[in-house]
Amino acid sequence: MQKKTYQFTAKKVDYYFDADFTYLAKLIDKDHTILVTDENIFRAQPKKFKGWKTIVLKAGEEHKVQATANSVIEQLIGMGADRKTVLVGVGGGVITDLTGYVAAVYMRGLKVGFVPTTVLAMVDASIGGKNGVDVGIYKNLVGTIRQPDFLLYDYSFLKSLPESEWINGFAEIIKHSCIKDAALFRELEANKLKKYQKDKAALGKLIRRNAVIKSTVVEKDEFETGERRLLNFGHTLGHAIENMYALSHGQAISIGMVVACSISAQLAKFKDSERVIKVLAQYGLPVHTDYDRKKAFDILKMDKKRERKDMNYVLLDKIGKGIVKSIPMVQLEQIILQS
Repeated sequence: MQKKTYQFTAKKVDYYFDADFTYLAKLIDKDHTILVTDENIFRAQPKKFKGWKTIVLKAGEEHKVQATANSVIEQLIGMGADRKTVLVGVGGGVITDLTGYVAAVYMRGLKVGFVPTTVLAMVDASIGGKNGVDVGIYKNLVGTIRQPDFLLYDYSFLKSLPESEWINGFAEIIKHSCIKDAALFRELEANKLKKYQKDKAALGKLIRRNAVIKSTVVEKDEFETGERRLLNFGHTLGHAIENMYALSHGQAISIGMVVACSISAQLAKFKDSERVIKVLAQYGLPVHTDYDRKKAFDILKMDKKRERKDMNYVLLDKIGKGIVKSIPMVQLEQIILQS
């Protein structure tokens, strides 16, 4: 096990890489802890939850809504949870988002930790303190930025992960390489998904490398006034179409990255769109899809990165170097409609 600590604005967050789930009992008092997970994980890993008080939710992005948060809160009340109770989200991005959100608002704030169980959650969703729920087709419209107290990485959870979820997570890994790490991009170009599925050491190294990329960015800019915006590469359009078409997060972000590369070529003279497209396809991600561009733009207008008549759009200067460009909404509409 390897421990790494990051200092954010309000607290330090401890990361326990290559750990075992049993170590959780050493970090917190079992008698005053409630785990939150989904039915898929609970069914796949029943032994891990034995002896823990657990709230089990339905799986899927469609359940990442206020009604589910209310249900969790009602169950916490029924279980007698007080301000000393610790919540631990054991799951993918939906579970960590929901758990972090409930922990932020229940009794005005409980201690919270995460045990990410998907590649996506390990490299992205559980890191950085963004927690929240969707409102209709609008992704993460309601939420908080509040750091967890710890993250515990047990890679054995990935054994029961379906192929589609591995692919889902690699969209964020490719994103990190595009905006921050050209050497990582070259490594991904030289390999395939099967390499990381079979080689536990290579997988552990890859997950840690990506967790460090995201955590370092967030440590510098926790509340997204500057550099943290880079983490939204592919997400502006991606979020707009994700709930429109019930796409997985990775699929939507992949399409969003392809469009962002096209915009980068037009506005930032980016020359490597084909390399990005090739790597996305290499890891099983979609690179082209038909979608209602007008409707997507109408949703995109509600994106949190919009500032009045301009959108802060993440583009690529080159592979390994993301940039944020303020694009007038009128110009962006023309680009999206013609993409």
